[in-house]
Amino acid sequence: MAEELIFYTNPMSRGQIARWMLEEVGAPYETRLLDYGTTMKAADYLVINPMGKVPAIVHGGRAVTECAAICAYLADAFPGAGLAPAPADRADYYRWLFFTAGPVEQAITAKHFGVEPDADQQRMAGFGSLAAALDTLEGAIRDRSFVAGDRFTAADVYVGSQIDWGLQFGTIPARAAFEAYVVPLRERAAYKRAKAIDNDLIAEMQAANPA
Repeated sequence: MAEELIFYTNPMSRGQIARWMLEEVGAPYETRLLDYGTTMKAADYLVINPMGKVPAIVHGGRAVTECAAICAYLADAFPGAGLAPAPADRADYYRWLFFTAGPVEQAITAKHFGVEPDADQQRMAGFGSLAAALDTLEGAIRDRSFVAGDRFTAADVYVGSQIDWGLQFGTIPARAAFEAYVVPLRERAAYKRAKAIDNDLIAEMQAANPA
C-alpha cells in the first residue's frame, strides 16, 4: 500500500511551488488548506511546522517543510517520475536548486523590505547584492532549456517558480534569458493543472470572503 501523502497549503502562498511539484510527481495526495490567521498557527499544525508557515507535506508520517526541500524530497521519494538526475550528475541540480532558495530569495526579500547592503555588508551577506544574485541566476539558465542537465528536473520546478513569480510581480527584471527559460515551463501539463487548482481555490476563498 502506498504511503499517505498530505499537502498543507494556502493557494496564495509558496505552496504553489509544492503543488506544481506534486502534480509533476503524479502520486495521489490529500490537500489540507490552512488559513494564515488561525489554522496555520494552531497547535496541531505547529507540530508539523513550528514556524507556522506553508507549505508542508507529510509522507508516511514524516514531515517535510521548505519548498526546495519538498521538491528534492519528492523527486527522491517517487523516482519513477524521473525528476532527479542520477546521483553522480547532481552537482548543478543541488547547486541551482539551493542557490535560488537561498541567495536569490534572500536578496529579493531584502530588496522588498528596503534593505540594500553597502559594500562591507555585501561581504557578509550570503547573497552579496540583488544584482549579483540575479546575474548569477541568469548565467545559470541563459541559452538552456533546463537548469540542471538536458532534461526537466525538480530543480526546474523551484527555479522556474521563482522566476515565473518574480516576472509576474516585478521582483525579477524581465530579462530575455529569464523569459526564454520560463515560457516553455508554463506549457507543462503539471504546471497548468497546479495553477488551475490553486486559481480555483483562490476564487472560492475570495467569493466566500468578499472585500
